[in-house]
Amino acid sequence: MYIPAFNQFPNQQEIISFMQRYSFATIITVRDEIPEATHLPFLVELRDDKVVLLSHFAKANPQAAQLLDKTVLVIFTEPHAYISPANYPKETNVPTWNYIAVHAYGKASLLSGEEQTANLLSKTISNYEVSYLQQWDNLAIEFKQKMMKGIVAFEIIVDDLQGKQKLSQNRTEEERENIINSLSKSADTHEIEIANYMLKLK
Repeated sequence: MYIPAFNQFPNQQEIISFMQRYSFATIITVRDEIPEATHLPFLVELRDDKVVLLSHFAKANPQAAQLLDKTVLVIFTEPHAYISPANYPKETNVPTWNYIAVHAYGKASLLSGEEQTANLLSKTISNYEVSYLQQWDNLAIEFKQKMMKGIVAFEIIVDDLQGKQKLSQNRTEEERENIINSLSKSADTHEIEIANYMLKLK
């Protein structure tokens, strides 16, 4: 990903926090020189100073068979906003887009065995809806085993983590203030979130 120096995240923890907040991501693999993508919820962990991504495919998804022995890409991105030239005092400006994105590259391995798969599902439930965990735990083991047989659980050890915050860092203070004020008044959630991220950079 093209990342000018002024658009870089300040540190790895900021990147991880973003990934955890916007954890519904896109995993991309390549088969016969054609990219394939699936949209999945991911758990993001820091393990022995390595970022680890965990998720699962439906077993019927052909992409599940493309995971091993190759580098995969997972893209995390969510808030974005159109930036109008009306925010700039000079007419010699053009529209642009502010956004935040993280690209995580790494090798995947399967979580084999019922215990590892069950542990992943429990972690996923705890992350997204902890109140459902008791209901899940009380379900019949036969039902849960049937559900687990229909998925392919995996983890990715990330070896290249690229984060970009394109938040008008190259504009003047006046222009950034105009953009923040404009986006903050929007009814669009994404635009408000971008304004909040811009405020954090001040």
